[in-house]
Amino acid sequence: MLKEKLAKFNIILASGSPRRQQFFKDLDLNFEIRIKSVDEIYPNHLEGSEITDYIADLKTVPFKDELNTNDLLVTSDTIVWLDNKALGKPKDYHEAFKMIESLSGKSHQVITSVSLKSKNFQKVFNDTATVYFRELTKEEIDYYIKMYQPYDKAGAYGIQEWIGKIGIHKIEGSYFNVMGLPVHKLYKELMNL
Repeated sequence: MLKEKLAKFNIILASGSPRRQQFFKDLDLNFEIRIKSVDEIYPNHLEGSEITDYIADLKTVPFKDELNTNDLLVTSDTIVWLDNKALGKPKDYHEAFKMIESLSGKSHQVITSVSLKSKNFQKVFNDTATVYFRELTKEEIDYYIKMYQPYDKAGAYGIQEWIGKIGIHKIEGSYFNVMGLPVHKLYKELMNL
């Protein structure tokens, strides 16, 4: 259904995330992966979805002069928002431990923004889910980081992994958004193109 609707587009997913790539396969889309590195730096005054909107848009910049008329570029960014602060991807074990420890016993927001860009238009949209962690022990945090090495994940955790199964007791919003892509909103936006 969606595949036929988008047949005229050459869809480019600018993401190295295996989860996002799998979502595109699950949507039965024909797409290619093109990755260009971007310094994910944003102005200090931005908060919450302003940050992810800004970075999703920023990720389109390296492609601006190479998009053909039928290209549709998809970029995305996810953060964990806790106590009015953005948690990105941890640099090392110590940072991952601190991040997960700060999430323990609390709720936080996971915000994902998506940019759809062609030669003629751009649309940026986002989604937010609230995730509730139970109190985690230091041993549980240590085990998770050593076994799963969540250094490519915002907030240092993957909801679909061990820690999500044993540590998350409630979620309000889209599970897939927490994994890194609001698939329901993406589908709707693509259908509206």
